[in-house]
Amino acid sequence: MANSLSFLLLLSLLAFAPCCLCTKKLGGFLYPQFYDFSCPAAQEIAKSILARAFQKEPRIAASLLRLHFHDCFVKGCDASILLDSSGSTVSEKGSNPNRNSARGFEVIDEIKSALEKECPQTVSCADILAIAARDSTVISGGPSWEVPLGRRDSLGASLSGSNNNIPAPNNTFQTILTKFKLQGLDIVDLVALSGSHTIGNSRCTSFRQRLYNQTGNGVADFTLDQNYASELRDRCPSSGGDQNLFFLDYVSPIKFDNSYFKNLLAYKGLLNSDQVLLTKNQESAELVKKYAENNDIFLEQFAKSMIKMGNISPLTGSRGEIRTNCRKINAYY
Repeated sequence: MANSLSFLLLLSLLAFAPCCLCTKKLGGFLYPQFYDFSCPAAQEIAKSILARAFQKEPRIAASLLRLHFHDCFVKGCDASILLDSSGSTVSEKGSNPNRNSARGFEVIDEIKSALEKECPQTVSCADILAIAARDSTVISGGPSWEVPLGRRDSLGASLSGSNNNIPAPNNTFQTILTKFKLQGLDIVDLVALSGSHTIGNSRCTSFRQRLYNQTGNGVADFTLDQNYASELRDRCPSSGGDQNLFFLDYVSPIKFDNSYFKNLLAYKGLLNSDQVLLTKNQESAELVKKYAENNDIFLEQFAKSMIKMGNISPLTGSRGEIRTNCRKINAYY
């Protein structure tokens, strides 16, 4: 009888266990209720701080979304991108993808400081990044999702990983897809997550070659609408103006919607890495068309792909640590 009761109890516990617990490969034992008892106000605190930051500068939403992406593609979603250089740590902030462009660190600092007061040494910086990415999407008009939580923070950074693993604006389609596949993401994830370029800005230096010297022969990119290219040249000269900012989605630059994909169909994708989704692969081109036609389908897939990306190689259990300062591992704090 006792054995039967024990078996029934085990079955009931399994029935209510978070689904992410079942798939270590994807979930790494992450689940949305992770802080329900240890820090129940965590997500509301993060949301309120982000809302204030967004009110001051709507661009911050895209910056925080990008931070999460650039974090997860290097050593997994472990907040390594937040570390400053210190001791033996060489920061990822100086890598080619992040130098002069990664931003939003002060907002993460503010959220972390508030959470340390509310529940000390409980909420990881990696989870803050994941929550902030979701809230940045929502506040911009995009979809919401339950963020699986329970990540821990890395004890180091990888400058080489940041330089090599993050897709670059001038990468070929195949190179970009390979970098996604190395993270366990597929072509659907690639196209859907590229849709985050419906908000935010890019610098002149990131797409200049399309305007003047796409293939090294001094000729502009023929897949870029020439009237649009002429407008871009006004503020992105062949030399100088590297830091001049341009909307990634000139139609609705602070609204999270599918106009990014409509722009691609009109050959008005700003970055080479955007436009190749239409011009270099049939399967990705069909996805671009599908998302351009149906905003709801895009938003639904974006949420699914964000959850999948947020589950790249998380540190869980006793691995890593919960930093008290997101910029430094605890040994240096």
